[in-house]
Amino acid sequence: MSDFISDLRDRLKSAWSGGLERLTERFKRVDATGDAPAPSEGRGRRYWWLASLVAAFLIVYYPLGMMLYQTIDDDVDMQPEPEYLAEGGSRAVAIVASMLNQQTEYWAPNKPFWMPAAALDNMPNYQSGMVYAMSRFAIELGDYLGRVRGSSGMDPNLDLAAGLLKTDPTTWYWGQGNILPQPTAVSRYRKAAQALITYNKEVASGKANYDRRADNLIAFLDRVSSDLGAASSALDSRVTESDAGFFDRQADDVFYDVKGKLYAYHMILREIGVDFEAVIAQKQATGIWTNMLQSLRKAAVMDPLIIANGEQGSLFVPSHLSQLGFDLLRARTQIREATDALQK
Repeated sequence: MSDFISDLRDRLKSAWSGGLERLTERFKRVDATGDAPAPSEGRGRRYWWLASLVAAFLIVYYPLGMMLYQTIDDDVDMQPEPEYLAEGGSRAVAIVASMLNQQTEYWAPNKPFWMPAAALDNMPNYQSGMVYAMSRFAIELGDYLGRVRGSSGMDPNLDLAAGLLKTDPTTWYWGQGNILPQPTAVSRYRKAAQALITYNKEVASGKANYDRRADNLIAFLDRVSSDLGAASSALDSRVTESDAGFFDRQADDVFYDVKGKLYAYHMILREIGVDFEAVIAQKQATGIWTNMLQSLRKAAVMDPLIIANGEQGSLFVPSHLSQLGFDLLRARTQIREATDALQK
């Protein structure tokens, strides 16, 4: 959190405390004549001031808190944390660990109702979409990239990370039918990031495998293509079911969930392109790979002020879901072209 936001929060807390002190003094004050107000009048004033205080608190606390907490971090120029990189290791693994640790600094999907972030919906859907894509990458790492031609067992660190990333993003200490407190989604995701970092260090030292073969890359691209196909179907379903324009309350949920997936896949594929640079160049797929990343990047940074799900061809109300779907399908087509090139 920036120094500005921290300073603003401190000022609000100070103003809140000062207001409570002044209100307490007012309750204790008597009339100028020295006569205390009648008991019923005093209670009425107290109730009125208490109701006003609660109303003011709710009006300021939730909207202001939501504005301060809301963060759609779609920086496509983000680089892996230097301490997560290791010579001979994977940049793709490093970027996933970096994104996990970054997002869990201000995780929104599991906030309880008394926190302003609980009223957000765009940010939680965006972060949930990101984690889904990173979870798929961790699974593919364990099943293909982290094995020796599929004959060896799954790396324990990758197995741990893949399992932890399957955690429901809304998991808090309670609320999942449990009586005793449980680890939150944030703590599990951070543990997954640490497992990925450990794996990457072992790859660099030769203790773990990261098999940079064309068939492994093809398997991962097929998984990404399938996931983007499912995301395209979600967009199409929402476009078909409604054309309520700016008043479609579910359109932004679908939009930001898909946007989160596209952003995470863009970052992962960008770094996989570095990991597999020699293989991609050998198969003469560098140009296709670059075009694919450009399409994913365009979709990942799309960020309208208000999400609209207007009728197709509408002159006044756009369909942001259709626009996102177009960029997604173009990227998916280019992923298939890359797959075809790698098979030659």
